Amino acid sequence: MSKVITYDTTLRDGTQSEEISFLVEDKLRVALKLDSLGIDYIEGGWPGANPKDIDFFKEIRKHNLKRSKITAFGMTRRASNSCEKDMNLKALIASKAEVVTIFGKTWDIHATLALGITLDENIEIIRDTIKYLKNHFSEVFYDAEHFFDGFKANKEYAIKTLKTAKAAKADCLVLCDTNGGTLTSEMIEIIKTVQKEVKAPLGIHAHNDSDLAVANTVAAVELGVNHVQGTINGYGERCGNANLCSIIPNLQLKLNKKVLTKKKLAVLKEVSRFVSELANLSHNTHQPFVGNSAFAHKGGIHVSAVRKSSHTYEHIDPELVGNHQRILLSDLSGKSNILYKAKGFGLEIDPNAPVTAQILRELKELEHKGFQFEGAEASFELLMKKALGLHKSFFNLIGFRVIDEKRSKGEKPYAEATIMVEVGGMIEHTAATGNGPVNALDNALRKALYNFYPQLKTVKLRDYKVRVLRGDVGTASMVRVLIESSDNGDRWGTVGVSENIIQASWQALVDSIDYKLMKDEKNR
Repeated sequence: MSKVITYDTTLRDGTQSEEISFLVEDKLRVALKLDSLGIDYIEGGWPGANPKDIDFFKEIRKHNLKRSKITAFGMTRRASNSCEKDMNLKALIASKAEVVTIFGKTWDIHATLALGITLDENIEIIRDTIKYLKNHFSEVFYDAEHFFDGFKANKEYAIKTLKTAKAAKADCLVLCDTNGGTLTSEMIEIIKTVQKEVKAPLGIHAHNDSDLAVANTVAAVELGVNHVQGTINGYGERCGNANLCSIIPNLQLKLNKKVLTKKKLAVLKEVSRFVSELANLSHNTHQPFVGNSAFAHKGGIHVSAVRKSSHTYEHIDPELVGNHQRILLSDLSGKSNILYKAKGFGLEIDPNAPVTAQILRELKELEHKGFQFEGAEASFELLMKKALGLHKSFFNLIGFRVIDEKRSKGEKPYAEATIMVEVGGMIEHTAATGNGPVNALDNALRKALYNFYPQLKTVKLRDYKVRVLRGDVGTASMVRVLIESSDNGDRWGTVGVSENIIQASWQALVDSIDYKLMKDEKNR
């Protein structure tokens, strides 16, 4: 099993995504997480570009990484400077990183047009910079910027830049598809030519502008390239970079390449979600391998087959990458879906029993009204247990009132909720304020129940989504509210549907609390 070197550039190239801006503390946490995953090289940033990256390199030295080598990124010296006087190179050395990656111009028009220098001057700059940095770093990687476009425009010159970097003792020549426009078939032929003419370790750095970054990276590895660059979740400028969360399992599970240990590969989804949380972005549910929908099955025929053998509709065992199989519930569901979910809830149901048909009928009726249980499995478990007569009523609503008023033009709206509930024959009547009517209602409900169920204090509302189901009737439309809640490590989704957004929110909130109390009682 041959080894593939992983090089993560989430903290540099990934932050060029327009939605992402990491604090120094965020970057440190991501770096430590990548180290725990087993990434070989972590590109921490460009220390000559901004104070944040300078601080990162200073702070990361306080941590003892187990595996990863921290890499600094920068450009070749300026044409007007010697290496010794170049401020960018001085910043790279001052970072005290173990490794440096330097990019240079490979496409002739970038040398003559962007830099305004001759092609020979560009060759001299590449040579001087790498030789100089080899005196200060244990490893120097050369990123051949725009290599594939440069090769197609001027093959001889593009190859000459690589040979120059090799002669200057660069440890790896990284072929960059900087514009992300190279087709896989083109890339294969170009890499084959490079391998014939330049005998040196090669790397691949692909962007995703043609949605081919992962395919191009995998194809390069199949040709013998053993240094792969990418980002977690494919974050990056424009359409993003090659996604390591897809590259790593493809190489390891499909090509039998040694990338991560089996144990480390099994936390890939966790790392993917961790980075998206710190980036303050919703995790892509449809992302291959690590998305929540990557191994989700909805159609009844699919579910029937998966129950017999997961391989019928799954290309790998989801547990290998830290994911799991999910059976979705919708108007496409059949009895197989119901039976599968019941088994997951620890319920034994006779497939021929009337209650099974009743649950399926109720599910389809509710979905017709606008309910969606694909992201609200806690609500479905409650629905199923109510149908089976297994649901315990923890509290009963007597009534609630929500006030949302704006008292003056310059003042923020004021929201207050009053609620009355009955628990075990005792009446609790209380009120609470909030940032809005739904938040006020949530606060009032919790406040009313805390004396009876103090464990509810651990419940956090993680996500709140509202979907208008029919736009043709304007503000009189039905709305669906999806809520994601969590306690100590567990997460669950609930749903409510109504013409009234407060009522829909109430339904989802009640299910969330009901599920928490039911879960705690079951675990006693």
